[in-house]
Amino acid sequence: MPKILVLGGTTEASALAAALAGAGHDAVLSYMGRVERPKPQPIPVRIGGFGGVPGLVAYLQDNAITHVVDATHPFAAQMSGNAVQACAQTGVPLIALTRPAWQPGPGDTWQRVPDMAAAVAALGGRPRNVMLAIGRMHLADFAPQPQHHYLLRLVDEPGETPPLPHHTIVVDRGPFSAQADEQLMRAHAIDLVVSKNAGGTGSVSKLDAARVLGLPVLMIDRPSLPPRQETHEIATVLDWLET
Repeated sequence: MPKILVLGGTTEASALAAALAGAGHDAVLSYMGRVERPKPQPIPVRIGGFGGVPGLVAYLQDNAITHVVDATHPFAAQMSGNAVQACAQTGVPLIALTRPAWQPGPGDTWQRVPDMAAAVAALGGRPRNVMLAIGRMHLADFAPQPQHHYLLRLVDEPGETPPLPHHTIVVDRGPFSAQADEQLMRAHAIDLVVSKNAGGTGSVSKLDAARVLGLPVLMIDRPSLPPRQETHEIATVLDWLET
């Protein structure tokens, strides 16, 4: 019987955990531990890093893991890269459960940038009200652009005050609705939305709201990852486990 390690932290990982539990699979879901109150899961959970590629290799071997599913966030490039290397070293099969990237549609005004540094550079100029929808890990990166008032929507309260002189924090957990995001943007007189291209449905509402309000979006492209087998479908993962 397979023993499966799911690298999680996403809506897709939670849905996969439910499917694995329903199918009676022996699986464990791993979180990095960046969210204070992770969602309860129907399979065992471990929290914390592995200690790079050597630590992940040791975990796979010590726990007799037979399959790894990478269902981490599209921007968790280091973890995903480590998984590719560790599975290659141990011969453990790997598949990634990913979200399709968002694409601009009619009525969207996107400026695409390759990474966080380029997003910071693109915010030069006059003060604006900016919805910074990027999570808490990169807030300090925007300190070089202190002229803006930033609306920060976070899953948890930040551990320390962000180094942004003008900001408002909203603590909330998705999925969000386009109507609620439109009201939020109106209430804070938002001029620009900054977003990672996370894909999926849990936070696409901010893009829908920006379209309705005619607001520009500064979209940060996904990082490049090593080649690996990928799917967007849980059913494909379950089939893969049987091969």
